[in-house]
Amino acid sequence: MAATTTARAATAGAFRTTRRRRTTRSLVVTCSLAVAVSALFVLTMMVGSFQLSAGEVIASVLHLREDPSVDFVVRGLRLPTAASALAVGLALGAAGTIFQQLLRNPLASPDFVGINSGAGLAAITGIVLLQVSGLAVSALALGGAVAAALLMYVLAWRDGVAGYRFILIGIGATLFFDGLIGYMLTRAQLSDARQAMHWLTGSVGQADAGELRLLLGALVLLLPTAVLLQRQLRALELGDDTARALGIRTELGRAGLLATAVVLTALAVAVAGPIVFVALVAGPIANRLLGPATGGIIPAALVGAALLLTADLIAVHLLPTALPTGVVTGAVGAPYLLWLLATTNRQGAGG
Repeated sequence: MAATTTARAATAGAFRTTRRRRTTRSLVVTCSLAVAVSALFVLTMMVGSFQLSAGEVIASVLHLREDPSVDFVVRGLRLPTAASALAVGLALGAAGTIFQQLLRNPLASPDFVGINSGAGLAAITGIVLLQVSGLAVSALALGGAVAAALLMYVLAWRDGVAGYRFILIGIGATLFFDGLIGYMLTRAQLSDARQAMHWLTGSVGQADAGELRLLLGALVLLLPTAVLLQRQLRALELGDDTARALGIRTELGRAGLLATAVVLTALAVAVAGPIVFVALVAGPIANRLLGPATGGIIPAALVGAALLLTADLIAVHLLPTALPTGVVTGAVGAPYLLWLLATTNRQGAGG
């Protein structure tokens, strides 16, 4: 009896120690990522043809002192682009890791399950057929992303939504939407086709103030909601039967998590266009950093923000010619996707 009690106490102590280490590592990684993102955010506004110091940028953003020339460059020219990169990166990073954990597949990403393509089809239809621009294109992209997600959910429903079925239907829908986008581009005038291709590439510098405020407001509401739903997400990762045994209402929880991820993705696409691969890679990178404390939504969101801020710096300032942000994320993300496909198949998890 005494031996059993001692063994139980030792097991409980080991569990508490492991849990404390995981919590500490998660806190350290999250704080480090927040510092890195803050530094990149300031750096984005420091560089350019009119270079500024970090102190000048921070003072201008926080209205600590008035300097008309600095304020014009920072608040008028650079802050909207930096804030757009920050907000879109946070949204895509959080949405990507929710999809991957919920569908239990590292390839589950808004890039490949029809959401980005649905937004693209709606936006290109508006540009080519309706001759709209600006906020109207963003509104169409938002509606297209939500409609595509609802269509995927309905088609994947068979007494519940299974991960592989949702992904396969999403891939099929993506190919269908991309075919329609190609057809639209063949029917477009040259100027409309150029505008459409620029939008499809994705760039954080094309949002207006209204779209950006909407995304920032959504982040304030949806990121805490995603964190509150994280317990249900971890339970659903273990399978529906285990989740039900833990008292989770599986379909309601899954629908809530999917809705959160879809709205984050739709608003991000509406602001910056379908920037690829950020949602795909943010979660796995965060998990590498977190180690045993894997699965954090906030760390994945911060990784997404860091990736997009870095990609924008490279696209605008380090290349011989300034390019849309999506060109850099695509060039970096494509090799990662090939590596992911190869390693997934070797591990026998590729279906």
